[in-house]
This record gives sequence, structure tokens and C-alpha cells, in this order.
Amino acid sequence: MEPIENRVAQGEIEVYNLADLWDDRPLTELDISTFLVEGLMLKEKEFRKAVDAHDWSQYEDEHIALYCSTDAIVPTWGYMLIASELTDIAASTTVGRADDLLREYYTRALANEDWSAYEDLPVVVKGCGDDLVPEMAYVHALQQLQSVARKLMYGEPCSSVPLWRRPEEDTSPADAEAVGVKKPDLPSPNA
Repeated sequence: MEPIENRVAQGEIEVYNLADLWDDRPLTELDISTFLVEGLMLKEKEFRKAVDAHDWSQYEDEHIALYCSTDAIVPTWGYMLIASELTDIAASTTVGRADDLLREYYTRALANEDWSAYEDLPVVVKGCGDDLVPEMAYVHALQQLQSVARKLMYGEPCSSVPLWRRPEEDTSPADAEAVGVKKPDLPSPNA
């Protein structure tokens, strides 16, 4: 009996795992309604006082999504004031929820990616099992990989869904002959 070979592992398929782009830092949603009067009103003096009194060091090296859970109207400068406190503490800060922060994070990470490593290779965009990666990141990765890869699939190398293949070199219809089709013997127009 011959030994079992793992042909997938021996093949040239490259795996692109979007989850590897995440830096594993905690992601925190910070509800700024706690800085508002009764959670509903931004009064500048009280707001500044609450921001100054807050312990910002607890967010060190975290990704922070600033949002307001109430129907309060928060002026832009309110978010900016809090973000200024987090500038040298947090890994990143944005306005919105965790999903917004993840989309922003992956947009930046994909823009900085070196796609040349996948030049002319079949690539599997690893999927399944990571809830952290937003769907838009998969679409953006696919679009970038289409400019360099030969073939794109989704899933795992051993079980993937084909998505796209670079077209073969274009041949004009006049030059191409159908395989297995015999040309009819027609009289020439000059005969």
C-alpha cells in the first residue's frame, strides 16, 4: 500500500487569511452618554468636567468605538474632545460601533497590504470561522487579488469554492478553431 499524500499541502495554492490582519488588541465600545447631563444633554462645562475626570488609561492599546446610546444630539466637537484624550493611549479611535471600527481597520490594513506575494498564483481566501472579519474585507481582498492572482477561491484549500479565474490569452474567433469539429468541404468562390 502506498503512503497517503497530502497533495493540497504540496500544491502551489496560497492561503490568504484576513483574520491574520487583526492585531489582537481588545475592541471596546465607549458610550459617551455617560458624559452627558442625564445622558441626554451636552452642556459644555459639565461635559468637559466629566471628560477631565475620566480615567483614560484604562483604554491603553485598545481599539475604541465612540457612540451614544441615547437620542442625544452630540456635536462633532464632543466626539473630537474625547478622541483627543485617547490619542496617545488607544490603538485607534472612531465614531460608531464595533462593526464600524472593524470596517475602518480592515480598509486601512488592506490598503497597506503587499499583494505582489500572490502574483500569478492560485489563492484561497480563507473563510469560515472568524466572526471578527467584516464581509466588506472579503470583497476588498478579492478585488485586490484579482489584479495579481491567477485564480481565486473561498474557503479552505481542501474544500474551496471557485470564485474567479484570469481569462486565458484572448484569441480572435477567426484564429480559433473548434476542437473536434471538422470544417465542411465547400467549394471555393473562385472555382
